[in-house]
Amino acid sequence: MSQSKLTKDELFQVLLAPVVTEKSTRAAEVDGQAVFYVANSATRNDVKAAVELAFADDKVEVESVKILNVKGKTKRFGRTLGKRNDRKKAYIRLKDGSDLDFAKFQA
Repeated sequence: MSQSKLTKDELFQVLLAPVVTEKSTRAAEVDGQAVFYVANSATRNDVKAAVELAFADDKVEVESVKILNVKGKTKRFGRTLGKRNDRKKAYIRLKDGSDLDFAKFQA
C-alpha cells in the first residue's frame, strides 16, 4: 500500500463512483486508465491506496494518479441562479497486467 495516512474505513470513502462517459471509455481503451469521482479532500496517495484496497482481490497495482478539479457550473433554475457542486476526478493508470472489474466495485 502507498503512503496514505487514512485508515481503512476512511479509504473506502475516497472512491465515490466510476466515471462512465465516452471520454473515460476512450481513456480506458487507449491509455489503460480508469476514471473515478473521488472525495474533494482526497490526495494522490489516498486515491492510490483506495484503489489498491478496493480491488485487492484482483491484485491491482496503480502506476500513477492524476487529479482533476471540476468546477461546478452555474445553471438557471427558473428565475433563480444556482450552482452545481464542485467535484474531483482521478485518472488512474494501472501497471501492465492489472485490470479493474467494475462489477465487483461498490461505492
